Amino acid sequence: MELRQLRYFCAVAEELNLTRAAQRLHMAQPPLSRQIKQLETELGAPLFTRRARGLTLTHEGKFFLEHALQILEKVDTTVTATRRMARRGHQVFGIGLVGSLLFGQLPQLIRRLRQKDDIELLLLELTTVSQVQALKAGRIDIGFGRLWVDDPDVVQEILLDEPIVAALPAGHPLAGTRPTLAQLAAYPLIIYPAAPRPSYADTILSLFRLRGLKVQVIQETNELQTALGLVASELGFSLVPEQVMRMQRREVAYARLAEDNITSPIICSRRREPVTPAMAMTNDILKALWGNRLSGRFTPGG
Repeated sequence: MELRQLRYFCAVAEELNLTRAAQRLHMAQPPLSRQIKQLETELGAPLFTRRARGLTLTHEGKFFLEHALQILEKVDTTVTATRRMARRGHQVFGIGLVGSLLFGQLPQLIRRLRQKDDIELLLLELTTVSQVQALKAGRIDIGFGRLWVDDPDVVQEILLDEPIVAALPAGHPLAGTRPTLAQLAAYPLIIYPAAPRPSYADTILSLFRLRGLKVQVIQETNELQTALGLVASELGFSLVPEQVMRMQRREVAYARLAEDNITSPIICSRRREPVTPAMAMTNDILKALWGNRLSGRFTPGG
């Protein structure tokens, strides 16, 4: 399937008339008809109902039109932005991240890089495994996640071992205490992300498994925010990185664990290649930000 076929289809879907669509596209009608039929054959679904008075979209056609328009809009936006950066001489610098890191130092890094006139930031929310794939494909330049991934083309560095805390419904019996994992295992657990795996969810499950504890996973979700919403709904508890405590919700109580050695690493991933000026600048900012965290000048949760 080609982009031009999507443009042909959208023109026909908007005009609902092959003759008018062909005129709009500055092409003859027979080749346009052939392209639409080829598209239907490739999709294995009829996109139009053909009547004497003209065309109407099928249910499949309406669905395909909605998504085809989104794809074309995204392509046009990307092309325009790329041309704009080329005219200005900007360098695109891609950052991959997991959502839980947006409650700590990472927003400060993003703010400082956005202040640089010669850098255009591209931000992608990706799991650590997806970040490594994106680094190798050149889609991002640096990633921030929580898993070790063994890949010879990628260098990983632990910035910080962050304590894990329990997110509990506000009225939970363990709220206001320092619970052990054994105590928490008696209650339903909400984990995230559900996919792709391996992920932070597997790190949490291994905490119980390695201690011989059985825990009931009542819900898997892909988003941290959704997990906290389910905690607020009293569906169960979740284990989250310490910096998430900065996101206060009246229905959620955070409890530090009795075990002091239960942590989740913040891992920075980079391609194994010479350091660019943008990367050198990023490394300097990271050193200062995480230096503040380690020295106690930044404390999650107050």
